[in-house]
Amino acid sequence: MRAFVITGPGRSEVVEVDPPVAGAGQVVVDVERAGVCGTDMEFLSGDMAYLASGDAAYPVRIGHEWCGVVSAVGDGVDRGWLGRRVTGDTMLGCGHCERCTHGRQHLCADRYEIGIRHGWPGALAEKLPVPAKALFALPDAVGPTLGALVEPGGNALRAVRAADPAPGKSVLIMGPGTIGLLAAMFARARGADVHLLGATVESLAFARELGFTDAWTRDELPSTPFDAIIDATNAASLPAFAVDRVEPGGRVVCIGISGEPSLVDTRQAVLKDLTLVGILSASGGLGETIEAYASKAVDPRPLVAETVGLDEAADVLAGRRSGAAPKIHIDPRGGAS
Repeated sequence: MRAFVITGPGRSEVVEVDPPVAGAGQVVVDVERAGVCGTDMEFLSGDMAYLASGDAAYPVRIGHEWCGVVSAVGDGVDRGWLGRRVTGDTMLGCGHCERCTHGRQHLCADRYEIGIRHGWPGALAEKLPVPAKALFALPDAVGPTLGALVEPGGNALRAVRAADPAPGKSVLIMGPGTIGLLAAMFARARGADVHLLGATVESLAFARELGFTDAWTRDELPSTPFDAIIDATNAASLPAFAVDRVEPGGRVVCIGISGEPSLVDTRQAVLKDLTLVGILSASGGLGETIEAYASKAVDPRPLVAETVGLDEAADVLAGRRSGAAPKIHIDPRGGAS
């Protein structure tokens, strides 16, 4: 089968590799769509932190935002999965440690991460092996575009849960990229007064096209404090800014990761009685995300600018964009659309 492989910083190719075989407890998925994100771009640039820590090494087969159809099942797997459209959790815990047995497999010290950690191959390929326990069935209402947006949606949903929005409460979301805009959609669906903070005219204009009229640059941002702030950026200075601008008793949620440490004055956090939350992964948010998409409570399809084939993946990862929408999908079995 064809697969996209990153062989080193700035080096990638589409190659023929052996297709996966479903081992015990596993299925093979024929990939319909795969999204690419900042983590994938960091693998191509060589900046991904796991490369330095030893949790990942070249060659890397990326792709952790995906959906597809189950085409094979291994021993011990219900054959009812065959032919079903699915997506799945990226975080694959060992299943035996205390974290896994208490429902925190995304924090397992020995976890694999599909397309990211410890060499588990990703979805920028025609076929993908996945443990059956990680699967989530997709209803007909959640087509390929929405299916490949479930994983980033689960991340955003968990950030919104942590922000605890409600009608009449204000939420500032910093960073109008894919995760930030998804978080804005989920917060709006819960009735919150949603504001977005961005750095470019283009990104803020796109946010307004999606109905988020309160989209600001830092200079324009109203001085009124916000009940909750979600940081979906990679700017090291913004967590401290969030602590400064959030309402006393409010919540600051960090889902973005900067390339250097973010310094926060914990005296402010104490004196303002704040709740600070970090979010890692979509684990625990995938099922609710699928339900929100299926019911049309949240419709993130406008976030996808285009769908291209594997042969264009390198250009996408190098920064090629098509219009203002932040996400590009890959169809490993087809071409552009």
